[in-house]
Amino acid sequence: MPQNIVVFVGGVGGARFTRGLVGELERRYPSPAGTDGQNRPSVTAIVNTGDDSWIAGLRVTPDLDSMMYTLAGVNDDERGWGLRDESYRVSAELSAYGVGWPWFTLGDLDLGTHIARTALLREGLTLTEVVARLAARWNDGAGLPVRLLPMSDESVETHVEIDLGAGPELVHFEEWWVKHRAAVPARRFVQLGLTGASATRPVRDALASADVVLIAPSNPVVSVGTVLAIPGIREALGASSAPVVGVSPIIGGAAVRGYADACLTAIGVETSALAVARHYGARADGGLLDGWLVGEEDASSVEAVSALGIRSHAVPLWMKDAATSAALAGAALDLAASLA
Repeated sequence: MPQNIVVFVGGVGGARFTRGLVGELERRYPSPAGTDGQNRPSVTAIVNTGDDSWIAGLRVTPDLDSMMYTLAGVNDDERGWGLRDESYRVSAELSAYGVGWPWFTLGDLDLGTHIARTALLREGLTLTEVVARLAARWNDGAGLPVRLLPMSDESVETHVEIDLGAGPELVHFEEWWVKHRAAVPARRFVQLGLTGASATRPVRDALASADVVLIAPSNPVVSVGTVLAIPGIREALGASSAPVVGVSPIIGGAAVRGYADACLTAIGVETSALAVARHYGARADGGLLDGWLVGEEDASSVEAVSALGIRSHAVPLWMKDAATSAALAGAALDLAASLA
């Protein structure tokens, strides 16, 4: 039985998968205190912060917030991001003043999170410390069931090189993703601040003590790829003896959510479960994966993935509700156990 599980996550898919993992662990180990002789494994999520930005003077961290709100049970499931029952009076006022990004609407309650984060950062706390402070308020002060760790305490923002007709220019990833809906072809992705960043001690320690590492069905280019680009993370992962199991974000040749296909096209990778497995690579060959879950729609690729040196199973990948999300997480844990 694993004691420490680490999940690499980014975006809505990563948040839903991690919520499913929590549910599956609660089902398998109903007594968290270990009164039944089995302690429930701890879960640490290493979260992409490449989408972070400054908006109207506030530090906004989309993937960290999606994780926090989802695990706290307050997220807007219908929309996929933000808080339920939001209002937008403050964003309307900011737009009237010509401040911020008018195409990136933040809810009033959500703005409370960003104000608190910015205030704590300006007091001198690291982002890791701030995330811990924010997470502690939920569930009547009991905190979240997962420890959230930003991939780095340094600012690393993903930008996209595009051409709107006046020649190549770099825009923030969120502008390309939200304003342009990834319809303008991306020439390349650039992580500004990467050379000055490093994996934090908590991230390195989490990987050193991990019994299982899971790669959530997150964008392989701008979410998982950005996390892995942080100096020190690949090295820490390579030194770990824990099996690494990934879940494909591509089902039947299409992205599950968002515009992952546009990101894959930009780096010359086909939009398929097999191609993403090949992009990640087998650990035995210096890559990332020991195991890879593909959708039932992609069962024909299992043999080809296995030929790469990555054990593969075809399972239902659609996270339609809590039960299907938990079942998917359970399949990932079972595959990891078979590799341990």
